Amino acid sequence: MRGQSLPLGEVLGTYLRESGLEKPVLETRVVKLWPELMGPTVARMTRSVEVVDGVLMVRISSAALKAELFEVRFELVEKLNKAVGGNVLRDCRILG
Repeated sequence: MRGQSLPLGEVLGTYLRESGLEKPVLETRVVKLWPELMGPTVARMTRSVEVVDGVLMVRISSAALKAELFEVRFELVEKLNKAVGGNVLRDCRILG
């Protein structure tokens, strides 16, 4: 609608959804937020984080931490989806 003023965030959100870019942007945000949301100890022990087809793939250098994160993987998915404001993740795999 010409002449109607909309908030920039709303315009960008609509553009990203309509252009198919929303999912890649949210996936990138998940990876960037991992250290901040998980804290310095987990961040130090994390070797890599990536999103592949809606699955968060996290490589951890500590077997004990790997086991601990495996137990809470569904909560991690929920927490990260909430942090980025979308349902970009459907699962989480904790790898050694």
